[in-house]
Amino acid sequence: MPSSTSPDQGDDLETCILRFSDLDLKDTSLINPSSSLKAELDGSTKKKYSFAKKKAFALFVKTKEVPTKRSFECKEKLWKCCQQLFRDQTSIHRHVATQHVDEVYHQTASILKQLAVTLSTSKSLLSADKKNPLKECLPHSHEVSAWLPDITCFNPDELISGQGSEEGEVLLYYCYRDLEDPHWICAWQTALCQHLHLTGKIRIATEGINGTVGGSKLATRLYVEVMLSFPLFKDDLSKDDFKTSKGGAHCFPELRVGVFEEIVPMGISPNKISYKKPGVHLSPGEFHKEVAKFLSQANQEQSDTILLDCRNFYESKIGRFQGCLAPDIRKFSYFPSYVDKNLELFREKRVLMYCTGGIRCERGSAYLKAKGVCKEVFQLKGGIHKYLEEFPDGFYKGKLFVFDERYALSYNSDVVSECSYCGARWDQYKLCSTPQCRQLILTCPACQGQGFTACCVTCQNKGSRKASGPTQDSFKEECECTARRPRIPMELSQHVRQPVGPEPGPDAAEDGPRLV
Repeated sequence: MPSSTSPDQGDDLETCILRFSDLDLKDTSLINPSSSLKAELDGSTKKKYSFAKKKAFALFVKTKEVPTKRSFECKEKLWKCCQQLFRDQTSIHRHVATQHVDEVYHQTASILKQLAVTLSTSKSLLSADKKNPLKECLPHSHEVSAWLPDITCFNPDELISGQGSEEGEVLLYYCYRDLEDPHWICAWQTALCQHLHLTGKIRIATEGINGTVGGSKLATRLYVEVMLSFPLFKDDLSKDDFKTSKGGAHCFPELRVGVFEEIVPMGISPNKISYKKPGVHLSPGEFHKEVAKFLSQANQEQSDTILLDCRNFYESKIGRFQGCLAPDIRKFSYFPSYVDKNLELFREKRVLMYCTGGIRCERGSAYLKAKGVCKEVFQLKGGIHKYLEEFPDGFYKGKLFVFDERYALSYNSDVVSECSYCGARWDQYKLCSTPQCRQLILTCPACQGQGFTACCVTCQNKGSRKASGPTQDSFKEECECTARRPRIPMELSQHVRQPVGPEPGPDAAEDGPRLV
C-alpha cells in the first residue's frame, strides 16, 4: 500500500534523483519479481527499490480511478478494476496488492528504466539555471501522471460505452521520430491507455512509436488530443495521421505496451536502415493517378513501373490493388531477403509501394532505395487505410486485413479470394481448429459444416485424433501449408502480378500469422 512518499503525494523525478543519485539502475536484480527479491538487496538498495515500487503501485491505482457524476459536488472517488467497483482506497489497494502483482512489478521496472535513461540529463538540468526553458518542456522531467487527461468532467458510462460493440472505435497510427527515453514513453502509454480504458498493442523504440488501440469514441478522442499536445509528438503528428475504424476495446484481448528495437519488425537495426531516408510520399490522390496510369498501359509486363504490396501473403490474399506484385512471404522481416533475392526484378524500375497504414513502407522503401537499383521509389502516404477513405471504389479490391480480432475491414463489395476447400468466393478468416496451429484459414460455411475447419490435412488429422480420445501424440508435425512454402520466394519474371479476380485456390489454406 502506498505510503506518504507515493508519487501522487508530492514526489517528482527531481526529488527521486536527488534522494537516490547512487542507484545502480542497470542492476537487473532490481526488477526480478521473485518473492526473495527484497531479502537479496542491501539496505540502501531496498529503500530505493521500495520507493519505485510504491510509485508503481500508486500509479496503477490512479489508472483505475473512474469519474463520478458527483465529481463536481464532492471529492468522492471510485475505482473500477476486474469488473468490480471499489468505493474506498483500502479495498482497491487490497485488490491491487493481491490480484495485480505482476502489473505492479512491470510498472516498477519501467520506472527504474525511466530513471536510468533520464538520470544524467536530469542531473545536468538540476545544476543549470532553474529558469532554463528546456527543463520545463522535457516530458520525462515530470511524473507520468502529469500527462494523463482529466476525465472527472465526463460521465463514467460515456467513457467506457461501446467497448463490447461496434459503437466504439479503433485507432491506427505511427510516428517516426527520435526518442531518447522509450521506457518513459512506455510507462506513460501504459498509464494513459489504462486511464482511458483502452486496449490494443503499442510498440515503442528509439525510432518512434507504433500503435493500434480500441475503446469508446470519447476515449479515442481524448487519446488523440493527448498525443497531439504531447511535446515530443505535437510537431510530427497531425489528426490525419490517426486512421479510424469501427470497433472498440473488444477488438483486442488486452493491452500490450513494450519497448523494442524497431517499431515495426523488419529485422534490421534502425542504425543500418533509417526511417529518415524513405521513398517519396504520395497522397492517396497522387497514388490513385499513378496506379491509373500504370493500369492503362497496354503491356504491363514491359512497364517500367512495379506496384509492390509490402504486406504478408495472408493480407494480400483477401484484398489488394489491381495488377500488384504481392510477395508470397509470411512476415515483414522476410521482406529484405525477398528484395535481395529478386533484386534484378527492381532494376531500373519505378516502384509504387503500399501497405496497411504506411509504416512498413517507411523503412521498406528505405531498404529498397539503399540497394541503388531502382529509378524511383514511391510510397502511399497513410497506406491502404487512407486510400480507401478517399477511394472506396478505387483500384483496391477486396478487404483490408487488420491485426486484431476483426481480421478485416470492408470498404467495397468485392471478394477476391476463395474457400480453400471448394473454391467458392470467400474472404472471412477463421483460426485453424487445431489449437497447436493457430493459422488463419479461408473455409466457407458449407465446408465448415462438413467439418473442414483446419488449414491442411495434417492439422485436420490432428484434430480428429485428439477428438477421438486421449493420445500420446505431441501434435508436433509440421503443417503441409508451412512445409510446402519457400521462406523467400524467387519470382521467375515480372509477370507475377496478382489478377483482379479470385486467384486459383490451393489444396489447403496457406499458413497465416501466429496470433499468440
